[in-house]
Amino acid sequence: MNLKAEFVLCFVLSAVAGSWGFLEHDSWVTVELQHSLVADSDSFSFRGNVTIPSLNSGLANVDQPALSNADLDLLKKLALQNEFYRLRATVVYSNGAKAQFLTSNKACRLLQAQLNDVLWVSLDPSGYVTGITVSQDTVPATAECTQEDVNKLVESQFSTDVLIRHAELAPVPDTAGFIQKVEREREARERGEVRDNRGFFAKYWMYIVPVVLLVFISGATNQDGAK
Repeated sequence: MNLKAEFVLCFVLSAVAGSWGFLEHDSWVTVELQHSLVADSDSFSFRGNVTIPSLNSGLANVDQPALSNADLDLLKKLALQNEFYRLRATVVYSNGAKAQFLTSNKACRLLQAQLNDVLWVSLDPSGYVTGITVSQDTVPATAECTQEDVNKLVESQFSTDVLIRHAELAPVPDTAGFIQKVEREREARERGEVRDNRGFFAKYWMYIVPVVLLVFISGATNQDGAK
């Protein structure tokens, strides 16, 4: 194998190995949750913390204090206005790196679900978070909330299930095998050992076609002479 082929192979293998490093060490991440309870506002307040001690197992610890009466009133107002409930998630990795994600859902759906929601955490093959979304498992009875729907809210604390989605690593091409095959074919051509596996007609068509044409023309000439 020549030097160029060895360099390409080492580059591919190192890239693949580097993508597995974060998950191989089974690192942890923490997610700080902040929400906005006022429509068209850039103001976010603390909602809670999520700790994922093992990215491989997917287990998570959720700590969310109960909402104050003032926050509950703001959330109910959002639902009556058919506005979006916005959630900001700040991810902190074990190596100190940070990433921030913003997700939203209808406030009405959150009230109809009695503050039960699902936090989806998507990971890439290296173990870094690529997205965080919030949703509800329950199907809403109506598209918009009425005062009666708001009055049915009895919970004052979020109940959150954290689900982790791992991205599957795409198949790695057999670069080493391909390079070895190319090298063997090149060496065989240089030694003159390349076999011709074509069929009989594919090999000798340039000889067969002229003979067939001559026979055809000769037959046609004989028929004209006979007439």
